[in-house]
Amino acid sequence: MTAPVTATVETHIDATPEQVYALINDVTRMGEWSPECVTCTWTSANHGVGGRFRGRNRSGLARWATTAEVVVADPGREFAFTTLHKGRDATRWRYQLSAEQHGTHVRETYEAVYIPPLIRLVEQLLIRDRAEQLAHGMRTTLDRLKTTAENTFDTSGSATA
Repeated sequence: MTAPVTATVETHIDATPEQVYALINDVTRMGEWSPECVTCTWTSANHGVGGRFRGRNRSGLARWATTAEVVVADPGREFAFTTLHKGRDATRWRYQLSAEQHGTHVRETYEAVYIPPLIRLVEQLLIRDRAEQLAHGMRTTLDRLKTTAENTFDTSGSATA
């Protein structure tokens, strides 16, 4: 099975949208939360729209790297990036934040724009139940992000010691 065209997961985090955004925008921390992404490293000094970073990923036996470009950087509201394959958009990842009573509603969305034939083959051969795995990974990512945010910031919006 190949990746779904789109998937969405949502959660509530007891931290302000600005605090949650600051964590998400620091892509070098993604490996702490994602069960698939191992590391991300900025390849440009720009960490806003147009900024690029390199991600290293793994799932089972599969290992791959991606180049991503930030397409939305709206502090406290939205952070989105697109992975690129030979200069072409491959996947879009979006984190949308909205203030709620006592915190932030976070929505993570994945969209497959183009799946190169080799990646499609690898998914079919090496990654079982890719659609389920992707949704589970997104849920895990948000759960871990929530834990980090809620252990970093108290409910008054201050950093904890």
